Amino acid sequence: MKLNRLLPGLSMAALGLVALVTVAALFWRGGEPKPFMVASANPYASEAGAEILRRGGSAVDAAIAVQAVLSLVEPESSGLAGGAFMLHHDAASGRLDAFDGRETAPMGATPALFLDSDGKPLPFLEAMIGGSSVGTPGVVKMMWLAHQEHGKLNWAELFQPAIRLAEEGFAVAPKLAQAIARDPVLMQMPVAQDYFYRLDSDGARVPVAEGDILTNPAYAETLKRVAADGWRGFYEGPVAEEIVSAVQNAPMRPGTLSMDDFASYEAKKREPVCAPYRDYRVCSMPPPTSGGITALQILGILSHWDLKGMEPMTLTSVHFIAEAMKLAYADRDKYIGDPDFVPVPVTAMLDPAYLESRSEQIDASITRGKAKPGRLPDERAMNWGLNQPIDKPSTSHFSIIDARGNVVSMTTTVEGPFGSHLMAGGMMLNNQLTDFSFLPEIDGEPVANAVAPGKRPRSSMTPIIIYDADGDFYAAVGSPGGSRIIAYVTQTVIALLDWEMDMKSAISLPRFVDRNGPLEIEAGTSLEEMKPLLEQLGHQVETRELMSGLHGIRVTPQGLDGAADPRRDGNVVTELP
Repeated sequence: MKLNRLLPGLSMAALGLVALVTVAALFWRGGEPKPFMVASANPYASEAGAEILRRGGSAVDAAIAVQAVLSLVEPESSGLAGGAFMLHHDAASGRLDAFDGRETAPMGATPALFLDSDGKPLPFLEAMIGGSSVGTPGVVKMMWLAHQEHGKLNWAELFQPAIRLAEEGFAVAPKLAQAIARDPVLMQMPVAQDYFYRLDSDGARVPVAEGDILTNPAYAETLKRVAADGWRGFYEGPVAEEIVSAVQNAPMRPGTLSMDDFASYEAKKREPVCAPYRDYRVCSMPPPTSGGITALQILGILSHWDLKGMEPMTLTSVHFIAEAMKLAYADRDKYIGDPDFVPVPVTAMLDPAYLESRSEQIDASITRGKAKPGRLPDERAMNWGLNQPIDKPSTSHFSIIDARGNVVSMTTTVEGPFGSHLMAGGMMLNNQLTDFSFLPEIDGEPVANAVAPGKRPRSSMTPIIIYDADGDFYAAVGSPGGSRIIAYVTQTVIALLDWEMDMKSAISLPRFVDRNGPLEIEAGTSLEEMKPLLEQLGHQVETRELMSGLHGIRVTPQGLDGAADPRRDGNVVTELP
């Protein structure tokens, strides 16, 4: 590890770590060049994507470069040893593809994976830390699959920005420094303790600080293998072997992940889920993420109410949106799991008549309290017990549009923060298996999201792509935030489409979330003044920090409009190629 106070390549001023950037660039018509835009959670990553786009790369090419750099500079949130969902809009054909790189449970996993000897769920931290929470990583194979179809540049070229940063060093961003400083376990973990901490003059370990320079030669070697050998460089040979060894020999709760699990992993293309909203068509990922269906349910319920007339962030609009969230989250907890293992009633859950019936349950004068799942015509779905979710607020999202008009909206994660806290190949290993229900059955009914070998845990990731009334691309957006992702993203879509805000304004709005429990409102915002009035409507209101990390791009008649969430370290890069 190299530590100093210099910043190779970019000064801190150039990095800007500016929390919010909105950029408009003129479109060029006919055969002249068009602008590109990258909005991501870290300036190094945004610049890596822009570098690839300047060379003529596609949105998918840029996404691979962005992900490779995020694994290095934002390891608490995402990485190549994790999973991701990617939406891709092809400008030439108008086709929308959904790429599933979600992790899978090892073949040695059992429904009792997170139960103690008495059959009771483990405390989350105990379940999270160590080898038993690590799923077979999916990001690299997903990126390979997407590149085979939509890549323009050579695969190896896409990893050069990340290799360069790993070898020469990068400046620790504020969010990473804060995450290291407050983590209760990281200092005790092998490999991680040597990477994220340095020895002070008394020989005591202290966390690296904002602005310190870190190099990661182990990650550089991993990237070189992946660059040279494609997906095989990750799923076969030394990289996979090191990950398997770290999991099986973990100091806490060793896991069963094996080379056979790596060999059998498959990234998948799935059909996106889409639904009309106002004059637009909103699309997202299908299961095994619950994000797409749940977001579309919230919008479908609210489509029967005049949110524009309620005006932005008023008592009335907050109440109605929160009530719609309750109803959709209730359905989410009963019906959604890995569609390769359980029948997910997607059509029934998005049926307009069903959503209209759910909307009729909203009372303008009082909250309904805890919502129950709706009754669906698919009788198989009615047999599931309620999931017991524990989603932690980590993850990352980026949005990209290239000079050809192709778009990527990608949400990526190692869970965590810092995943399982194990490191191998210079990467944090995910703890994604804790996204399964710890209890395999509730009141004698099996849970759709129970652990099973080879199964993908249910996610909350909600990458969004929106089309306008003419069927043209309009916007891409997404966020980190655990199970709150769905609320963050849906609120932003409402701000864009109902309240006609620009991307900066939509992303900067105060956050509120109702996951069918208390109504959480963002501390230090105007929502705090609304708390007594919300309580008069019966809401149980909790004030807390809500760390969304929204990154979005929108097309306007004046050009591209992009923004990065002021709550994190991200930025937007745009220019004419």
